[in-house]
Amino acid sequence: MRIAVLAGGVGGARFVRALTEVVDPRQVTVIVNVGDDLEVHGLYVSPDLDTLLYTLSGLGDDERGWGRAGETWNASETIELLGGETWFQLGDRDIGLHVVRTEAMRRGDSLSAVTTRLARSVGLEVALLPATDDRLRTRIRTPAGEFELQEWFVARGHRDTVNEVVYEGAEAARPAAGVLEGLEAAELIAIAPSNPFVSIGPILAVSAIRAAVERRRDRVVAVSPLIGGRAVKGPADAMFTSLAGGTGAAQVADCYKDLAAALVLDEADADDAEAVAERGVRPLVTTTLMSEPDARRALVETVLGLTRAA
Repeated sequence: MRIAVLAGGVGGARFVRALTEVVDPRQVTVIVNVGDDLEVHGLYVSPDLDTLLYTLSGLGDDERGWGRAGETWNASETIELLGGETWFQLGDRDIGLHVVRTEAMRRGDSLSAVTTRLARSVGLEVALLPATDDRLRTRIRTPAGEFELQEWFVARGHRDTVNEVVYEGAEAARPAAGVLEGLEAAELIAIAPSNPFVSIGPILAVSAIRAAVERRRDRVVAVSPLIGGRAVKGPADAMFTSLAGGTGAAQVADCYKDLAAALVLDEADADDAEAVAERGVRPLVTTTLMSEPDARRALVETVLGLTRAA
């Protein structure tokens, strides 16, 4: 079965890893958020692409949820000693990837072409694609001002209430090579349990991607990033409160209005199933916390169940 996944962040990476434990990874295309991308010390950093690459290759630090396992921080310590900025830390192993990517992109290679080479180098069998090769940046508007995503998330510890999320450059952004083909060929399109506002939103802000997903709505299933109205990790629940007016499964369904035929929600949110159904979205209830192999398999089987029932 050919599957396309929209993903970003730790939740997205763990979902794709769970998916590839059940299905052939060669049949999976992962379309990844690039709204978080930034330059650090002159290096091009793509946090969500890197998290997917590290997690799926077994190189990632599962405890932190980001970066390389067995990381060291000598370069960062030297930067701090010499008075440089260290609010966005890059480990020594991680820097190697960014050096290779930045050098290739300065030669004129696209982000998608570089990503394909990096994925092959670490043995990935999934097709790992940035949503776009064009510049698209997520900006966060708060009572304290407007910030680039990583400045708000990392430097400011995502403590500012979010009034609005803006996807700068989305109007002109085109899908990266292979993205539309992956969506059209997919027998199932899964929206990972990633933050809808800052991980999935930038992908869908590319109009051609959104239109392609809308056309396939009957084959689209989203997984809620909330369990009992709370995020497992990160600021998603606080963002739902300020941007969607609540943290129920119905608010998650609203994020994917006209896009998803079904929404997978955790057993802790089973009471919200009726409200989801009232929005014309089929609720699928299971355990969504991917902490144990049996739970991961149950989640994936529930997601795959959309096509089996179609």
